[in-house]
Amino acid sequence: MIRQNRISQLIRTIEKNPGIKFREIMRDTGMKNGVLSYHIAKLEKDGSIHVQRGARQTRFYPLHITEEESKVIKSLRRQTPRDIISALILHESLEFNEIVSNVGKSQSTVSLYLSQLVDDGIVLVQLSEKKRRYKLKDKMIVDKLIEEYNPGLLEKPTAGFEDIINSL
Repeated sequence: MIRQNRISQLIRTIEKNPGIKFREIMRDTGMKNGVLSYHIAKLEKDGSIHVQRGARQTRFYPLHITEEESKVIKSLRRQTPRDIISALILHESLEFNEIVSNVGKSQSTVSLYLSQLVDDGIVLVQLSEKKRRYKLKDKMIVDKLIEEYNPGLLEKPTAGFEDIINSL
């Protein structure tokens, strides 16, 4: 019975917080590392959740989240990419310097995250009057995810420290 309650709690936590990281699940559920690892491995093996492993982090998603949506969610859970996306929601398209000014971070930090957003297919680059302009590829998906998971995605940046490390 306890095991089923924990599994239900994990699935609910992941459903409400797509893209959540292991430590966040530990904090939200109060489960210890070993207990959580056991149940997460079981859920993954059973095909009840989608696990996305990266170089420095693992994120957990409900099954209904597509790969494209998971990229947007991952970006919305990080402060600087979220700020870039927010600026591009407010303005149809922006030049690089306009994004830097909207985001309030260094050019190198914005460049790093903007490149990742372009690589992930979230942001498009267009040439206009010999200048590069950036715009969201699919504003409707971004709007849908913000609406569906707000405030979870927009009020829970995982770390400002992450910006410092990634800009080095």
